[in-house]
Amino acid sequence: MVENDPLILIEKVGENNNIALITLNRQSKLNAFNDDMLNQLQKNFKSLKKDSTVRAIIIFAEGKSWCAGVDLKWTANLGWRFIKAIKKGQKTFAIIENQPVPVIAAINGYAIGGGMELALSCDIRIAADTAVFSQSETTIGLIPGWGGTYRLPKAVGLSTAKDLIYTSRRFSAEEALEINFLSKVVPLEELKSQAIEIAESISRNAPIAVKKAKKAINKGVSASLKRGYRAEKKGIWRCFRTKDIREGITAVFEKRKPEFKGK
Repeated sequence: MVENDPLILIEKVGENNNIALITLNRQSKLNAFNDDMLNQLQKNFKSLKKDSTVRAIIIFAEGKSWCAGVDLKWTANLGWRFIKAIKKGQKTFAIIENQPVPVIAAINGYAIGGGMELALSCDIRIAADTAVFSQSETTIGLIPGWGGTYRLPKAVGLSTAKDLIYTSRRFSAEEALEINFLSKVVPLEELKSQAIEIAESISRNAPIAVKKAKKAINKGVSASLKRGYRAEKKGIWRCFRTKDIREGITAVFEKRKPEFKGK
């Protein structure tokens, strides 16, 4: 990847070119999100929503990381504007979740923090056996802010979600499959082809029926995403006023373990 390469790549694949393959391409930063990357992701998904030929969407990634969450070098300079970044991430993932067609996360490497939340906004999640996951925000003095506290319990159950969020521990693709975070684990070299195969299966079914099924499922399991987001924003706001968050972020840059004081 060179400096001016697009952060998001998009192409049509499949037998009838009716599957959109979106590839995260900020490899030098482990595909971590910055403002431009969120903007491009929003733009592409808004464009795809208007494309009546698309039957399914796949999110893939170049490099060894699927998405390492938020680029701390971006957010560290935002000051109190940090809450705007939270709102932008929430909006982006809501756009993905509310796509009329199914979205498949094909996870090839690290899915950390916001990367896990990106995966949670997708309908179907498959991963390579090399994938590694963590809902890591509490390690830097924050809580998940892009839907993690709302979507993760729905995906894996309340107790497991609390375990993953409170401890921020890393876990393997095999464990992710066991707790129902994933629907399938495959060898790395087969990941893209397996994702396309699932998308092809979807594309062969009645498109209106698939769209209506997705809409009904999402409505049935969601009490109110706005309420979940509101709770996250309040929690983020409180965390951002602590000394712990500054200690957590500083420790990342200084490559040491943080020493949190609960202040």
